[in-house]
Amino acid sequence: MVIDMDKCCEIKIKKRSEEEKKALSTRVNKIIGQMNGIKKMIDDDRYCDDILIQLAAIDKSVKSLANVILDAHMHSCLIDNVKEGNYEVVDEIVDLFKRFQ
Repeated sequence: MVIDMDKCCEIKIKKRSEEEKKALSTRVNKIIGQMNGIKKMIDDDRYCDDILIQLAAIDKSVKSLANVILDAHMHSCLIDNVKEGNYEVVDEIVDLFKRFQ
């Protein structure tokens, strides 16, 4: 769905179920917790290797969250748009994959 806000910009929205929102929020909160942990490690002068290991864990968490959202996007938004004859969404997906590389 596209909302026209004073014809200056368009914001696409995706309606998610409460269950989906809760699952995504839980993942985001976990990542925020991990980031706060790294901040504390830096404040506590922890060894570089320990911080880097935690950063690698956060990187995996963010990629996992992105994959969950991408999977949902492909199975809902992409399919819905193609069914409606909007094939430009395929270009959008290609651009998304380029950003992930």
